[in-house]
Amino acid sequence: MIVSCVLAITFIVLAVIFLMGKGDKLIAGYNTAREEEKRKVDIHKLRILMAILSVITAGYTSILPIIGDNPQDQMGAFFVFFAITIIFIILANTWAKKK
Repeated sequence: MIVSCVLAITFIVLAVIFLMGKGDKLIAGYNTAREEEKRKVDIHKLRILMAILSVITAGYTSILPIIGDNPQDQMGAFFVFFAITIIFIILANTWAKKK
């Protein structure tokens, strides 16, 4: 329970950092991209996506202790979280690109 709370707080702090316009170095792929590739990305939209995903991850880690040891509930929560993550990966590669 304590580990879940610490992880949730960490992801909330990350969300705040992204919404403040900081933390670009924490975005995997963006910080290692060449300058020409970085110019193709709307970093403001990418920060918003990362902040929302951080909040969703905080919520996911918060409900894990509530779910308990029921494997069906754990798998259900995992697949929902996995689907949301895939959606955000698609959004990061489409919506967050400059036109």
